Amino acid sequence: MIVWLAILGFIGVVAAKVTPTTIEYFSIKKAIASARTAGTTVQEIQNAFNKQAEVGYIDAIAGKDLDITKNGDDIQISFAYEKKIPLAGPVSLLINYAGSTAKNP
Repeated sequence: MIVWLAILGFIGVVAAKVTPTTIEYFSIKKAIASARTAGTTVQEIQNAFNKQAEVGYIDAIAGKDLDITKNGDDIQISFAYEKKIPLAGPVSLLINYAGSTAKNP
C-alpha cells in the first residue's frame, strides 16, 4: 500500500509540474494563430505575437523565435522549444514542444 501511495505521489508531482508548461504550449498555439491574422509582414506578426505573449503570460518564446514563411498568399508560422523541468536533485524532465499554423493534410 505504501509503495502504491509513493508511486501515485510521484505521478501527482510530475503532473503538477508538467501541467503549466502544457497550458503555456496551447497558449502559444493560440497566439500564433492570432498573430497570423493580425499582420502581413514578419515584423507585424512578431509584434502581434509579443502582445499576445504579454497578455497570456508566455515566457518560453518571443516573437523573434518564430519561424515565419510566406508561400504565395499563405503565411505559415512555426515554433519549437525545449522545456526542462527539474524533478528532484539531478533528475529533470525535458519536453520538446513544437507547433505550426500549417494545416495537416
